[in-house]
Amino acid sequence: MKVAFFLIPKNEVVYLTPSTSMRQAIERMEHHSYSAVPLVDEQGYYAGTITEGDLLWKLKNTVELDFNGMEKIKLKDIAIHAKNKPVRIDSRVVDLLTAASEQNFVPVVDDQGVFIGIVRRREIIEYCAELIREKEGYRIER
Repeated sequence: MKVAFFLIPKNEVVYLTPSTSMRQAIERMEHHSYSAVPLVDEQGYYAGTITEGDLLWKLKNTVELDFNGMEKIKLKDIAIHAKNKPVRIDSRVVDLLTAASEQNFVPVVDDQGVFIGIVRRREIIEYCAELIREKEGYRIER
């Protein structure tokens, strides 16, 4: 089993750049109902994961910041608290599982460190559940 089996490619992933404004990030995350989004820099490298918590802490710690003022703050100027480490596409699946146990999605990079997509914990759990159903000899119809 390879990491690529679970990969959602970059062209299907909502991601932001470090130059995205705080306001744009909030609006995009709200639109997609995401609580965390990968950051990909202008060269295509994974630059971290921005979370709702990061945005809220910035709001709390910035005196007199209002919604319009959020347009002036770039994501590169916001402290990222969760350190979601990516896995390489050629990583062992056990490394993917370890990372997925601690985060909702795992960023995936190629051998040069370029962001190529994510693996969501949901697909891993669904795959494991299907293996268990097959082993136990039953299927649940969806």
